[in-house]
Amino acid sequence: MLKLNKAIIVFFVLFFSSASAGDNTSGNKWSFYTGTFDFSDDGAKSTLFGVQHINENLYKETFIGTLQPVTGVMITADNAGYIYTGFQVPYQSGSLTFTPSFTPGLYSEGDGKDLGHVIEFKSEIQLSLELSPNSELGISYNHISNASLGDKNPGANSYMFNFIKKY
Repeated sequence: MLKLNKAIIVFFVLFFSSASAGDNTSGNKWSFYTGTFDFSDDGAKSTLFGVQHINENLYKETFIGTLQPVTGVMITADNAGYIYTGFQVPYQSGSLTFTPSFTPGLYSEGDGKDLGHVIEFKSEIQLSLELSPNSELGISYNHISNASLGDKNPGANSYMFNFIKKY
């Protein structure tokens, strides 16, 4: 858990310092979320909190859409933690945005669920509604799994409520 705490501190120093540089329309979005970690396992269910950085200026146009880098951290009420980085592909239709994402990361079980390995992969879908040009409200679902890297691979299914703000 000490290594995860150090990684979280480095994450916040790097990304909060870069988010404050520049003007308020810099293309940096922050998603603040809360929900239920592993809602489908009554023995491991826990409240989760997280923050995710989306850099809209670093993107790549591909045949599947616009890939945007995302980096984030989440922690559960049982002191399990996950720090991750990967990409998302937002699809916007009017004021609604559907956003699938894939983010490999490092997991520490703390007093929570043993997912079988320190390396885990998070696949997520999010649906958000634009509240203003600089904010969105969304709901998301994710599955975290180690792709059988460990001796066991129980996975975890979570849902979250998201507030996304452009700074």
